[in-house]
Amino acid sequence: MSRTLFVTTALPYASGPLHIGHMMEYIQADIWVRFMRMRGHRVAFVGADDAHGAPIMIAAEKAGRTPPQFVAEMAAGRRRYLDGYHLAFDHWHSTDSIENVELSQSIYRALKANDLVTTRDVEQFFDPVKNMFLPDRYIKGECPVCHAKDQYGDSCEVCGSVYSPTELIEPYSSLTGATPVLKTSEHFFFKLSDPRCVGFLKAWTAGLSTTSGVARLQAEVRNKAAEWLLGKPDADGAFDPKGGLADWDISRDEPYFGIPIPDAPGKYFYVWLDAPVGYLASLKSYFDSGKAAADGQTQTFDEFVNDEGVEQVHFIGKDIIYFHTLFWPAMLRFSGRKTPDAINVHGFITLSGGEKMSKSRGTGLSPLRYLEIGMNPEWLRYYIAAKLNGRIEDIEFNPDDFVARVNSDLIGKYVNIASRAAGFVAKHFEGRLYDDADVARDGFASELRDESREIAHAIEAREFGKAIRLVMELADATNGFFDMAKPWLLAKSADAADRQHLHRVCTQTLECFRVLTIYLKPILPKLASEAEAFLGLAPQQWSDIDVPLPPGATVRPYRHLMARVDPKMLDALFESAGGEPAASSTASSTAAPAASSGDGTAAAESTIAAPLSIEPVGETIAIDDFAKIDLRVARIVMAEKVEGSTKLLRLTLDVGERDADGNPVTRNVFSGIQGAYAPEQLAGRMTVVVANLAPRKMKFGVSEGMVLAAGAADRETRPGLYVLEPDDGAVPGMRVR
Repeated sequence: MSRTLFVTTALPYASGPLHIGHMMEYIQADIWVRFMRMRGHRVAFVGADDAHGAPIMIAAEKAGRTPPQFVAEMAAGRRRYLDGYHLAFDHWHSTDSIENVELSQSIYRALKANDLVTTRDVEQFFDPVKNMFLPDRYIKGECPVCHAKDQYGDSCEVCGSVYSPTELIEPYSSLTGATPVLKTSEHFFFKLSDPRCVGFLKAWTAGLSTTSGVARLQAEVRNKAAEWLLGKPDADGAFDPKGGLADWDISRDEPYFGIPIPDAPGKYFYVWLDAPVGYLASLKSYFDSGKAAADGQTQTFDEFVNDEGVEQVHFIGKDIIYFHTLFWPAMLRFSGRKTPDAINVHGFITLSGGEKMSKSRGTGLSPLRYLEIGMNPEWLRYYIAAKLNGRIEDIEFNPDDFVARVNSDLIGKYVNIASRAAGFVAKHFEGRLYDDADVARDGFASELRDESREIAHAIEAREFGKAIRLVMELADATNGFFDMAKPWLLAKSADAADRQHLHRVCTQTLECFRVLTIYLKPILPKLASEAEAFLGLAPQQWSDIDVPLPPGATVRPYRHLMARVDPKMLDALFESAGGEPAASSTASSTAAPAASSGDGTAAAESTIAAPLSIEPVGETIAIDDFAKIDLRVARIVMAEKVEGSTKLLRLTLDVGERDADGNPVTRNVFSGIQGAYAPEQLAGRMTVVVANLAPRKMKFGVSEGMVLAAGAADRETRPGLYVLEPDDGAVPGMRVR
């Protein structure tokens, strides 16, 4: 049954670049959304910048900009991240928008009409040096619950407690360091303690989605919400009668960058009121812009957002549970709007050893630098997915584990399947699959299709790590199936039955590769697209798992799908002391990052990472000098490591040459690219070779040419070698002019 979903991620605060925590959340949501779309469900996936609040106002002041200018400049850089990591948001907007003003004020008026807004005088911290009331996040001190030092004025990062800034022990202004003084001001409150709100939230937090029938909240979140609603139980399990919800302060005094409270001059909505409304504002902008209609949505915004059949799903971090499980659903419910169907909560991403990644504390990796040094975004998508599950657990980024997982799983297992089978099909069967429908439909490949239900269930439940383990077990089994047939021996046999068996085995192996590609497609969309092109297939959907490769079809010449991770790249990634590179932290930086070519190479020069060291152009030559160099297109028939060398690969090349009887003649070339490529990545690839280079006798044999590769002069800053590859249509023996 087809479902319709409205999916969001938490809104990034517009005061700085996106960090790795944002990317983890967006990748998690993007994988889930892509999977749901592959299953035939309709999804509206939107995001936005959280643009209001005192921090924006203060940051803009420091940058010499107005807050709207500052927000616009910061937002202009978001596309670098969204495109760079293949994040398929349908629309990206801002809370500093007409739509958000209208919706926030409308929700406020409805709550007020429902007698759920009140006012009272509040003693609030005031910075006597800055001459302004201090937002909660600009007051620091000792947590009144766990006594952790340097905690913010609204919640503790250590124990998760939520409290009033006046409860902090030894508070101080993080703007000036001054001891704040208390001043009285009239504030507006959402009456969250009202019995109507409490009764609704008790049922809502413990209940099931009315559309999907699944629990709205994970067990850990339900327990935490119950604790907030009822207070902490004592040793006998009894709840403190003084526990429970307090009313929520939803106003701030000027100067403040935010949405004005209607009929209250000088008062603005606290950013946490209008920030979640930004989900609806972005959705409204998506519909009003015409994008929704272009994407096939037939409803209006009002029809869509009020449709009881539309599932509203949020992906958030564990640090903002309180706002999303209490304030947000209560705001929606008592303003007459549909409440969320699911709040999917994840943990933090930490560095090896459990240290939380934090841009402000200078501990972390920069997602933009990751792209700038040419690292493949799908390496990170895969690694994060392999660590994620449906629970609220922190995940660890371990550089050594990252290299091992990508190189072993993606290259050594999955990609290896295609490269091995395709070489035999190209060389012995002119790229054609076996001409019998039963070969791809039945046999070993059917065992992989039988796992589709369990893998689909794992992905839908956000148990991505489990899904990947299942897929890699199938990839292992596929490689075992291929090895057991000993295709290298079958290929040497003159027996027709052996040749037929080789053809059948290779066809079944490529069918297995197709099925595995569908399983991995939500995680690796670009790699899957390239694999589909190699197999000559239209974009695959989940239902295509049961539609095998057509008999007798021709697959395209194999081109390597993904490069291995060079460990030196991790050194370059972490060589600066965490956080974003300095140039990317400026609000005015709008330069696009290097686009990934999908195999770990960079398609454009960096404007943020250390600049590429360009070698001086060589001495001028005449056209006659160039004409002496005979560059030819060559096919790498086989690649293998050279025993006794850590740098060389032995390449067997077809340069289009033939003997007197018309039989192909191959060349032997030694190339120092072992550090950049595994042998299985090269077999079947086209490249360019210096064909008239004098043979060179080496200790390992004679090298009969030179394969061309690109690399930076400064290999410490820009590691990696990149073998040149001609465009489709080039054949062995063509001269490069």
